[in-house]
Amino acid sequence: MPSLQNTPAAVDVEHIGGIDSTSVEFTPGVTILAGRNATNRTSFLQALMAALGSDRASLKGDADQGSVTLSLDDETYTRELTRSPDGVAFAGDPYLEEPQLADLFAFLLESNPARRAVVRNEDLRELILRPVDVEEIEARISQLQAEKRGIDTQLSELSEASRERDSFEEEYARVTNQLETAEADLEEARNSLETAQQSTSDSESTGSDQLDSLRDAQSQLEDTTYDLETEQESVASLEAEQSELEAELEELSAIDEDELDDLASQIEQIRGQKRELDEIIAQLQTVIQFNEQITEDGVTNLLGKEGPSETEADGGAITDQLLADQSDDVTCWTCGSQVGTEQIESTVSRLQDLRQEKVERRNELSRKLEELTAQRKEYTSTRDERAELERALETAETELADRTDRISELEARREELLAETEDLESAVEADEDDEDLLAAQKEVTQLELKRDRLERKQNALAEDIESLESQLDEQEQLEARREEINTELEELRTRIERIEREAIEAFNGHMETVVELLEYGNLARIWLEYRNPNTSKDATFELHVTRKTDDDATYEDSVTHLSESEREVTGLVLALAGYLVHDVHEEMPFILLDSLEAIDSARIAQLVEYLEEYASYIVVALLPEDADALDNKYQRVSEI
Repeated sequence: MPSLQNTPAAVDVEHIGGIDSTSVEFTPGVTILAGRNATNRTSFLQALMAALGSDRASLKGDADQGSVTLSLDDETYTRELTRSPDGVAFAGDPYLEEPQLADLFAFLLESNPARRAVVRNEDLRELILRPVDVEEIEARISQLQAEKRGIDTQLSELSEASRERDSFEEEYARVTNQLETAEADLEEARNSLETAQQSTSDSESTGSDQLDSLRDAQSQLEDTTYDLETEQESVASLEAEQSELEAELEELSAIDEDELDDLASQIEQIRGQKRELDEIIAQLQTVIQFNEQITEDGVTNLLGKEGPSETEADGGAITDQLLADQSDDVTCWTCGSQVGTEQIESTVSRLQDLRQEKVERRNELSRKLEELTAQRKEYTSTRDERAELERALETAETELADRTDRISELEARREELLAETEDLESAVEADEDDEDLLAAQKEVTQLELKRDRLERKQNALAEDIESLESQLDEQEQLEARREEINTELEELRTRIERIEREAIEAFNGHMETVVELLEYGNLARIWLEYRNPNTSKDATFELHVTRKTDDDATYEDSVTHLSESEREVTGLVLALAGYLVHDVHEEMPFILLDSLEAIDSARIAQLVEYLEEYASYIVVALLPEDADALDNKYQRVSEI
C-alpha cells in the first residue's frame, strides 16, 4: 500500500443509509465522528465502506438510487446503489476489487462478521481462515504428485538401466578377454601361414589368389550372419514388447470421449452453481446482519429522517422520546415502508433457515464436485495412458515390420554367400599341392572372423554402456528433485494445520496485547485453542476466557457465561487481532470503528492510539462523552 501520510480523503454521499446528501473531508490519522444516535454516523461509515469495496451498505428508505465518491491520492473511487426487486444492486469502481479481508477485519461496525461470530458463539476457524486459498494448495499438491509419479517411473527405469549396465560391463570384460586370446591365436596362425607360404613356389600364386577370394567371401558371410542374428534378436525383443503393450491395453478400460466431455460439463455446471450459492450465502449473511442491526438499534439512523437539532443532540431527551415512540416500528430498508420489529425478526429467522439450506446445498455440491473431479481425473489418466500405449504399440509394429523386411534381405544375401563360399572351398581343395597352405589359410581366416566378431561385440557393448551411463547421469538430478517434491508435499500437506496453528498463535499474541491495553480487571486473557489437530476437516478454534478475581486469582470461564458487553469487547478484540494477523493494512488504509459503547472512554482512547501505528486512516464513531476523552489533536466531525 502506498504511503498516504499527507493525503486528505474526501467523501461525497447521496441517499445512503439515513443520509440525504453530505460531503466530508478528513486528513490521515484519526477522525472522530462525534454525535448521539440517529445522527447518521453509521450511515456515513457504511457509505465509506461501499466506496472502499464493501456491499454492506443500504439505500435511504425513500430513495431508489444512491451513490458515494471517495477522492484519495489523486484517484476517484465511486459506487452506485440501485434498488431492484431483488434488493440493492451495486455498481461502480471501488477502492478494492475483493473486499473480503476488509469486510472481516477492517470495517469493524457492530454488524462486522468477526464481532458477530463471537457474540453468537459461531465457528471461528472458518472465519479466520476464510482469506486462505485452500483450493490453490490442493491444486499444487496434485501437480507435484503427478510430477513425482513421472520421476518415480524414470527412476524405476534407471534402476533397471543400472542393473543392465552392470551386466554389460561384466559381458564387456569377458569379451575383452576372449578378444585378447583370439588375437594371440591369430598371431600364431599368421606365423604358421607365413611359413607355409615360404615353402610354396611362386608358380602356385593362382592357389593363393583363390585362398584370398575364399577369405573375402567368408568375411562377408560372417558379417552378414552377424547382422542377421542382431536383427533376429531385435525382432524377438520387439515381439515381446508388442505382447506386453497389447496386454496392458487390454487391461485398460476404453474411455468414451463423450462421457468425458459430459463429466467436464457437469463439473463446470456444479462450479457455477457453487459460485452462485457462495454469492447468495454472502448476500443472505449481509442481509441477516443488517436486519439484526435494525432490530437491535431500533430506528437510529435508518429512518430516512433528518438528524436532531443541536439542542436535541445536547439534551438527548427528544431523541430518546423518538426512539421510545417508534420502538416497535422501523423503516424497511428495501421498500421504505414501516414494519414491526417482530415482523423483521420473523423475516430474519426465515432468512437464517434459508441461508442454512443454501450452506447445506453448497456442501452437497462440494462433495459431488470432489467425486466428479476425481472421476474425471481417473478417466483422463486412463485415456492418456491408453493413448501413450497405442503410440508405443504403433511404433513397435512399424519397427517390427522394417526389421522383418531387413531379415528377409539378409537371409537372401547369406544364401548367396554360402553358395559362393562352398564353390571357392571346392576349388581350393581340388589342388592337393595347396593342402597345407589351405589349412593354414583357413585357420587364419577363421581366427580373423572370430576376432572381427568379438571386436564388433566389444564395440556394441561399449556403446550400450556409454548410453546407459548417460542416462544414469540424470539419476542424481531426478533423485534430488524427488526429494524436493517430497519436502514441498510434506509442507503443503501440513500447511493448513500450520496456518491454523500460526494463525492461532498470532491471534493469541495480538489479543493478549489488546486485552492488556484495555486493562479490564475481570478479563485477564482471551485466547484461542486449536482442537482436533489430527483431523483438519474437523478442527475447531475454541475461544477461551480467563477471568481474574479481586485477589488476583485466575480461573477459566466459558464464553457462554460472558455478558453481552463482554462478548462485544471480545468480538472487537478478535476482529482487531485479525486486522493485524492478516496484514490488512497492506491493502486497506482504513479502519472503521463503530458501536464501542461496551468500552469506556479511556480504553477507547488507548485502543485508537494503538491502532494509529497500523492504519493511515482511522474513522471512529463515538458518543460525545467518549469523543471528549480522546486527544484533541484528532480531527472531529460533528455534522454529517
